Amino acid sequence: MGTNHPGSGPEDRTGRSGSATGPGGSRTARSGSATAPEGSRTGPEGPRADRGGPGRMRRLAAPLGTLAAVAGAFAYVGAVDPNEPGHYPVCPLLRVTGAFCPGCGGLRSAHAFVHGDLGAALSANAVAVVGYVLFAAVWVLWLVRSWRGQPLRIALAPVWWWALGAVLLVFTVVRNLPFGAALAP
Repeated sequence: MGTNHPGSGPEDRTGRSGSATGPGGSRTARSGSATAPEGSRTGPEGPRADRGGPGRMRRLAAPLGTLAAVAGAFAYVGAVDPNEPGHYPVCPLLRVTGAFCPGCGGLRSAHAFVHGDLGAALSANAVAVVGYVLFAAVWVLWLVRSWRGQPLRIALAPVWWWALGAVLLVFTVVRNLPFGAALAP
């Protein structure tokens, strides 16, 4: 007579006994398996998100709050012209070194963007305009996933972060060189 090793007899490696499949290959519950918490809704496809009510509003609070903050910031920049001196502080890097950072011209770009002047927005800071568009796309994805009760997970490989840093570095260097004057604010 042999000994009953884990996974070799009626018990699996978790110590639960019972068959994983029933007659005809259908899935059956094992004895000792965990059950869904009382009051949770489950269907054939697993746990379902709330159909509405306070749970959904709680999930939408973060994306909608972020939208309100960004819209308020853009409204302020749209109303208070950054081209007029004295409304906004000067970039510290520009003040100390005389060189443009990747963000220089971002407020002028946002002001032009709010007023629908895409050419002026791109001229002030092209990278910022690309950032506005990417932010809008990620925000829509965040809102839809929150509506569905799914988390927002955007996992980028380190190579993408390095590539982004390289693009910003090249943009910064080129806009400070004589031949890159078109990229300067």
